[in-house]
Amino acid sequence: MDFRRTFRSAAVAYVDLVSRVPEGRWDEPGIGDWTVRELVGHTVSSALRQVPEVLGTPAEEVTVAVAEGFWAFARSVPGEVYAAAVAASREDARATGAALGDDPLDAVREMAGRATQAVASAGDDDVVTTAAGGMPMLQWLSTRTFELVVHAMDLAAAIGVPHGMSPEAVAEATGQAARAAAATGDGETVLRALTGRGELPAKFSVVGT
Repeated sequence: MDFRRTFRSAAVAYVDLVSRVPEGRWDEPGIGDWTVRELVGHTVSSALRQVPEVLGTPAEEVTVAVAEGFWAFARSVPGEVYAAAVAASREDARATGAALGDDPLDAVREMAGRATQAVASAGDDDVVTTAAGGMPMLQWLSTRTFELVVHAMDLAAAIGVPHGMSPEAVAEATGQAARAAAATGDGETVLRALTGRGELPAKFSVVGT
């Protein structure tokens, strides 16, 4: 899997999706208690805006070797720590959404450009500092593709248009989700569901809530 190319294609597709948000829909429901604007704010904050900063912050050692380990780490922290992180993410979504201003598309396009430039300049063997600890750059980058794909589907569902993500990007995100399930002990449950031998529990998630 070419993680760089898949990330770039997902970033381009996400910008195109934002361009298709109808003008009057930005303050309407997105997902959960987020508006469309806040959903886009969360996505660009987590998947685009932070990319140059993280890629520019080396780590001394690898503590999380693979992308699925990032999500496993999130599920392993104490409940109060996870709750605080979720609350902070909600506040950031609102703040970033508001900061997109009157021309959200231009702001998103600019962040996507900076992110893809940073990815082009990073080395394959770089180890970067992430919320889960030191990670190989390409493995962390794959988690950002996951964010773009999953939240593109959220946004597309909210505004009633196709998400536009490539089959390769969807495959990368799907495989990562399955590996995350296996890493946290839910692999058999997911495999049985994917092969028609069982069902997932209500509101099941490999990334927490």
